Amino acid sequence: MALIEEIQAALRAEGLGGWLFFDHHRRDPLAYRVLRFEPAQSVTRRWYYLVPASGAPRKLVHRIEPNVLDPLPGQTTLYSGWRDTEERLPRLLEGCRRVAMQYSPRCGVPYVSMVDAGTVELVRAAGVEVITSANLIQLFEAVWTPQQYDSHKRAGSLVDEIRRAAFARVAEALRAGARSTEFDVQQFIRESFASAGLITDHGPIVAVNANASNPHYEPARDRHAEIKPGDLLLIDLWAKLDQPASVFYDITWTAWCGATPPEEMLNVFAAVAGARDAAVQCVQDAAGKSFSLAGFQVDDACRDYLRQRGFDEYFFHRTGHSIGEEVHGNGANMDNYETHDERRVIPGTCFSVEPGIYLPDFGIRSEVDVYRAESSAEVTGEIQTDLLRLL
Repeated sequence: MALIEEIQAALRAEGLGGWLFFDHHRRDPLAYRVLRFEPAQSVTRRWYYLVPASGAPRKLVHRIEPNVLDPLPGQTTLYSGWRDTEERLPRLLEGCRRVAMQYSPRCGVPYVSMVDAGTVELVRAAGVEVITSANLIQLFEAVWTPQQYDSHKRAGSLVDEIRRAAFARVAEALRAGARSTEFDVQQFIRESFASAGLITDHGPIVAVNANASNPHYEPARDRHAEIKPGDLLLIDLWAKLDQPASVFYDITWTAWCGATPPEEMLNVFAAVAGARDAAVQCVQDAAGKSFSLAGFQVDDACRDYLRQRGFDEYFFHRTGHSIGEEVHGNGANMDNYETHDERRVIPGTCFSVEPGIYLPDFGIRSEVDVYRAESSAEVTGEIQTDLLRLL
């Protein structure tokens, strides 16, 4: 019951009457992760599980799958047809005026928008207001354990070492006049990850010149560019330890394949680094003074810095994303551009800060990871302060 009590305490803190979990055909992985259970059978019928702010949980399950929620505490009610559903669901919700669900108004937080509109309509028809579970999900999905923080730091040391080796490999090839490509460097990084006991889902991004202006560009065996003297080179790499419950480390660095970068590139790098630092400072100030800070406010601090320097139109993605067991986690994103993320930046969570300026001929991004502790915030790895020179 410890988990249920933890959920109920969070519900009371949010002023909610309950948290209604719902699934059909395993469409909501968050429900299973938050409730920490794995059904012993396939899920082919709808189930509902209400955790009220106080009292025992309640279940509503189909008669042909009556045991699907058996691993969870609470009293079970069975339904069979659609009329049963519409009759019994209001009873399940009795006493609740406002319930959280994996729903997001206007799909503002797509990561938690798992419940279909029709089910939300059913709940509202019972006279119950549906509130987004985004803040609750963050508590149960995005807050790291001390072991996860340690895994992040260990992965970071390894990834930083591999990043340095990748740039050194390019520099050596340039000095020797040897051919080197984006794909070659990408494969070197992937092989280095495997040798170091790191895993990743895809990537990394290795991009030169205009390719670096595509934030999600990835080279492939049949689609890549050669890395030559006078090129701008961007490397974005992310990985985690190949261990259960480990979390990602995610960074981006850029370099000039020469000795003296053009003044324009130096100016762009300075603007990107300044915007990055402004966002980090915003988080550190809030943490140090223990005042509430939302993800959109961090994005504002970063974007305002670029706007004052005339670069805001060339920055067309959010400032950062939550980081967890998945590289894009389920905590607050630093975003007031793609979405208006009002979730609080809470202690125990980590996220990227990665502004970029993407011009027609080249793009520069600088990415760090920021961990928010109880009364402080830290950049968890090395910080790039100057555009690297590779010759």
